[in-house]
Amino acid sequence: MTSGAARVLRRLQERGETLAVAESLTGGLVAAELTSVPGASRSFRGSVTAYATPLKRDLLGVDGGLLAERGAVDPDVALAMAAGVRRALGADWGVSTTGVAGPDPQDGKAVGTVHVAVSGPGGVRKVAELRLNGGRTDIRRESVRSLLELLSGELGENAGAQDTEQNGGN
Repeated sequence: MTSGAARVLRRLQERGETLAVAESLTGGLVAAELTSVPGASRSFRGSVTAYATPLKRDLLGVDGGLLAERGAVDPDVALAMAAGVRRALGADWGVSTTGVAGPDPQDGKAVGTVHVAVSGPGGVRKVAELRLNGGRTDIRRESVRSLLELLSGELGENAGAQDTEQNGGN
């Protein structure tokens, strides 16, 4: 998976831009993937693992009413997390993951429901809803890959034509 992280970091460096990460279900895996690349510190500012819903509100500025109404597994929550971490850590780009890795549904959402989002310069706001199959490890790993691919696309890099539901989800 490191090739996706390396591609994103290379493109950020070429553009002279920085990245911050907000993670929920991935619990730090995105940050770990990015920091496994030598020289990541040139573009990677840091991350917030906001696993508990109140942290999404308190640290990332996600609207409490939105969280109360829809729960944490929501595309607008993912976008707010990405924008919030971008603001909080002073980065050009912010990305986020939120979803249900299992074993049980959460907030009425099925296991494998994941939202990954990007917030960037010039008003860039992009979110992808994923329906992933497999166990916790598979869902979390595919969430990281999908997020890096989404960001790569927004950075103008052809990340390849892999389907974000490649592991069989619908």
